[in-house]
Amino acid sequence: MAQQEWLYGIHALEAVIEREPERLIELFVLKGRDDKKIHNIVNQARRFGASVQFCQRKVLDEKVNGEQHQGVVAKAKPGKQYDEKDLADIVSSQAMPFLLVLDGVTDPHNLGACLRTADAAGVHALVVPKDKSASLTPIARKVACGAAEVVPLIQVTNLSRTLKDLQKQGVWVVGTAGEAQQTIYAGKMTGPMALVMGAEGKGMRRLTRENCDELIKLPMAGSVSSLNVSVATGICLYEIVRQRQLS
Repeated sequence: MAQQEWLYGIHALEAVIEREPERLIELFVLKGRDDKKIHNIVNQARRFGASVQFCQRKVLDEKVNGEQHQGVVAKAKPGKQYDEKDLADIVSSQAMPFLLVLDGVTDPHNLGACLRTADAAGVHALVVPKDKSASLTPIARKVACGAAEVVPLIQVTNLSRTLKDLQKQGVWVVGTAGEAQQTIYAGKMTGPMALVMGAEGKGMRRLTRENCDELIKLPMAGSVSSLNVSVATGICLYEIVRQRQLS
């Protein structure tokens, strides 16, 4: 495991300071940047023992390979890593578990966007395979706008086996697939459940599809054949939220 990682973006750093301030090692701030949120981050970082440096924009750009950092970058200790045991504990601790599973989503921007929507929808954990999947890179954390510090990202060795284990715990596994016979609006989404979204372009892998209890799709009325995975995830999650609120 890496001994340190880079974090950037105001929302991502606010979330770390609120929940895990002891992770901060060093803060780099754009010289001349003067606003309340930056001041608060600087003051909190100093309070918890992190050193603070004020730098030119070029220095910050180099630290994050040109990504949009909003004038603040931090060197931090790695966050907690979650595994299958943590997932089992989360499911058993919830009366109505609500999980999101991403099968091979590789774009960190999409992962971050899905984390942000998952947090807003009340998802208890996001599950991804360890291999051939995006991880919590600085880009994913920034796009997540703080949700990466709230929603556990659980990396599992064997996704198909994990889905079977969830089913044994009473979780209904619903997968999204273009060839599904019914739309999400016809499905019953009110109990303990895991929503499975496929990879960009390829969709779910065969074994993942075979281990779903039910397959659903989004109705597509226009000329495009599919939606961006983070957009589709948002639509599906909020249909589940809608049904749960009515049940």
